[in-house]
Amino acid sequence: MSYGHPSRGAFGAVQDYARLVIGKDPLQSEKIWEDLYKGTFWGQNGGPVVFAAISALDVALWDIKGKYFNAPVYQLLGGKCRDSLRCYASQLQFGWGDRKTPAYTISEYVENANRAVDEGYDAVKYDFFTYDEEGGQFTYRQTNGLLPPRLTDLVRRRVEAVRDAVGPDVDIIMENHSNIDAQGAMQLGKLVEPYNLFYYEEPCTPTPRLTKLVHDNVRIPISQGERVYSRWQYAEYFANGSVQLIQPDLGNCGGLTEGKKICDMAHVFDVGVQVHVCSSPLLTAAALQLECVIPNFVIHEHHVYNRFDYNKRLCVHDYQPENGRYSVPDLPGIGNELSEYVFEHGEVATIGQAL
Repeated sequence: MSYGHPSRGAFGAVQDYARLVIGKDPLQSEKIWEDLYKGTFWGQNGGPVVFAAISALDVALWDIKGKYFNAPVYQLLGGKCRDSLRCYASQLQFGWGDRKTPAYTISEYVENANRAVDEGYDAVKYDFFTYDEEGGQFTYRQTNGLLPPRLTDLVRRRVEAVRDAVGPDVDIIMENHSNIDAQGAMQLGKLVEPYNLFYYEEPCTPTPRLTKLVHDNVRIPISQGERVYSRWQYAEYFANGSVQLIQPDLGNCGGLTEGKKICDMAHVFDVGVQVHVCSSPLLTAAALQLECVIPNFVIHEHHVYNRFDYNKRLCVHDYQPENGRYSVPDLPGIGNELSEYVFEHGEVATIGQAL
């Protein structure tokens, strides 16, 4: 359900953990979650593979629960705080169409922004440090440590061009994907402060101390979260005040059960939420169920990958925003199902024996 994990790692973990679920009451999702977390050796302080397995099973249990009660998951989580969700066009360095078209030149950055704004979006996000001007892709070896002027100026010029193109009323999110360390993040952050960025995402190595260092030296709101797993790992970020917005991924943070608790914990510290969504339409549906419920929702990520056919065909329903806003599925459960295409072309495992 999540992305970027070794194929056998997460898949194998789901198979192993599923054996702990067989025979239990699916409506007791809270108890099952605790069994998976504390009743397994690698559960506590687990990383992306372990938490991807817990997340997959947990989201499935919530889907079952919604179907049992013939209600959308948002009703079971407390009901809607809002009927539609503001979206941003995400990762425009990959283009904004139905296939990946990497942006290298200033004109391509501007064109992608204008295309999204013309569709009704009032917020856009780029990793301005993905591609160089010749079409190559930056590596972490090039972007770690103090950055040379030619690189910092490249990012500044791209940000400036996008701001000039979209005007003052469109939010710009600057993404770093943690490919830059704290030193470079502070350099870049200071350079782009004049362009009124909405927030600065994964500016550095995702640790509370380094995030705090960047926060204290850059006047842009900071976000972290797609590589932070469970409320225990989020706690230090909240305690040290280093983040203003979190981005838990329901595919690797522990699913809807843990995701809701992380969001509620953030609310105590006046920290906003934008669920990280960069995987299948299945998790997009789950994210919408959670985001419409929580009072500290800020904005929904609509990743360009959600516009690609290979992603759309994974599920029965193809939910897309209209005029930069998402409505929330009212179907029972999370509101989407895997398509026949997945079962015909994917790897299927049948697990039938409890441990």
